[in-house]
Amino acid sequence: MQSQAQRLMDLFDRLRAITLEWNPIGDLPIGPRQVAALECVASAPGCNLHHVAECLKLTRPTVTVGVQRLEAEGLLRREADERDQRAVRLFLTPAGEEFLRRSRAYRREKMERLLAGLSLDEQETLLRLLERALQASEEAARPDDER
Repeated sequence: MQSQAQRLMDLFDRLRAITLEWNPIGDLPIGPRQVAALECVASAPGCNLHHVAECLKLTRPTVTVGVQRLEAEGLLRREADERDQRAVRLFLTPAGEEFLRRSRAYRREKMERLLAGLSLDEQETLLRLLERALQASEEAARPDDER
């Protein structure tokens, strides 16, 4: 008999497979981390590499490589920081904004398809329980002095 944790892992694997069925980015060689980086920049236009690294919980060198790829694909642009010429600020390009619009629509479509098999009450129960589980997990992961 499978443990509850294993069942949950299997379910998340199946959820991940749903999101890989169709690629909203066409032929662009961009992975989920770069999409997450674009989302981070979109939520804080003009942010720096340090902000993106913290947002993604990655190292600055890793983020730098991803930012370079996004810049090469025309989805992101860098500007020198007016106060510190050594620092850069990050912004989405119009192509980056369009890419995120398509990506979000794609993700929403997949989640709507997933929820369509449940009644409205079941959807609400699923979402409420998932929110509770995530909140408990996030709380447990915080350092003791922040709880």
